Amino acid sequence: MDITFIFFLGLILALVGVIPPGLLNMTAAKISLKEGHSRGIIFSIGVCVIVIAQTYIAAIFARYLSNHPEVIEVLQRVAFVIFILITIYYLLIAKEKTKTQIEPQIRSKHSRFFQGILLSAINVFPIPYQAYMTITLASAGWLDFEQISILSYVAGAVSGTFVMLYMYIFFFDKIKGKTITSQKNMNYIIGGITGIISIITLINIIKEL
Repeated sequence: MDITFIFFLGLILALVGVIPPGLLNMTAAKISLKEGHSRGIIFSIGVCVIVIAQTYIAAIFARYLSNHPEVIEVLQRVAFVIFILITIYYLLIAKEKTKTQIEPQIRSKHSRFFQGILLSAINVFPIPYQAYMTITLASAGWLDFEQISILSYVAGAVSGTFVMLYMYIFFFDKIKGKTITSQKNMNYIIGGITGIISIITLINIIKEL
């Protein structure tokens, strides 16, 4: 298996996973705007430290699931229901809200690094996301679960996460006043992505029937 190809698979999938405005990328952008790019980058490095562990855990979990197809079938159906509910929530239920921003008084680079670690640690979405994606890649024959392949995929995922955080840091100034950053449009983006994932999951379930 070509580890360069696996690396870029991990990079692309991580980019897609971090594109929607969320806690980590928006925090990185805000830190950069208020305290400078270097502190935003330090925060992003802290985030990526946890992403390494999360992606590796997800790959190991996916390897276990690949040897237990009966578990995958159950999880696919559970995931389908969850993604449908999330899609409905973000497209039809979630409303734009104005929130009072409470800015933490954190100034040192070390504090920003550990803040990145903390926020990334409580953001557990990458684990099921990467587990699902690695299973999908493995079923398509694009990824195996050899140690070198897993490490290559993890490296790609970490690189993709950092690249997207970097893009938010340096381009947020240009888009912050536009409608794409409103809560309503963020809801539509997230709902659209989960809707697409729901359709893909449904297709996989139908194929296995």
